[in-house]
Amino acid sequence: MNQQIPPADIKTRFLIISDTHGTDFSSKTKPHEYADVAIHCGDLTQHSKLTEYLTTIKALKKLNAPLKLVIAGNHDFTLDIPVFKKLINEAPEPLEPDLVREEFGDYGEARELFEQAKGSGIIFLDEGVHRFTLNSGASLTVYASPYTLGKWWGFQYPPEQGHDFAIGDADVVITRGPPRGIMDLVDGQRKGCSSLFAATARARPRLHCFGRIHEGWGAKLISWRKTVSESPSHMIDTDNGTSVQVQNRVGLEKMGEDVPKTCYRTSHCTSDTNPLEKGARRFSSMLLFSTPIMVLHSCPG
Repeated sequence: MNQQIPPADIKTRFLIISDTHGTDFSSKTKPHEYADVAIHCGDLTQHSKLTEYLTTIKALKKLNAPLKLVIAGNHDFTLDIPVFKKLINEAPEPLEPDLVREEFGDYGEARELFEQAKGSGIIFLDEGVHRFTLNSGASLTVYASPYTLGKWWGFQYPPEQGHDFAIGDADVVITRGPPRGIMDLVDGQRKGCSSLFAATARARPRLHCFGRIHEGWGAKLISWRKTVSESPSHMIDTDNGTSVQVQNRVGLEKMGEDVPKTCYRTSHCTSDTNPLEKGARRFSSMLLFSTPIMVLHSCPG
């Protein structure tokens, strides 16, 4: 008699991509590996044009994954209707409505494209907690947020305002940008969000994936301190001595001709060298469209 695998021991493959900016996979860069869940961390487009969304949806349909989770990015401003309206109203010169409609669509039209793609397993996630049952029988709780630091683009908030990231009991966190101190360096300056780090440190999800900081491509296994400080900070609440840099851009460049052309693979199951355990959480940041990250680890039931 076949014994059922306990849900907590079901191995789950995640394919994580980001910042594709309205481009399609080429025959050489398309990941062919099967993933239980594919995740896109935003900037689906470069200019938020309808044609770019259609190209992105076409690319997502090519992925060998039954469930494809997508969030918006700061470049995808037509998905943030208040910002879309604001940009039109505050344009330095009056815009021709017919031309705007042809390039960017009516209000809500870009979102409707993703509604029409649901039959292909593509799910556009608004901010909040979402629950899924995978084909394998594993249960997956996801927190998603497209919001990032900034003032001019879609889904942004000023640094002095902060943002409430209500992660709750999520296994996987998908955000547009990084938490402060985690793969967020640009020209020696930290660009991550302190509010996001604090929320993540308190919630401690198993997997956190994000994009935006192209220089921060990579993956890191974070070990947390036993207790969370009153004002969480990457300087205090993470244990750098036991955390593991799985891969980063420098390491990828050192691989030279051996660099993977479709995705970088890493596994963190119970039997692996660096498993995900209580007190350890994995943060990942995606840069290269030509080299997505594939993760394999046990998913809770």
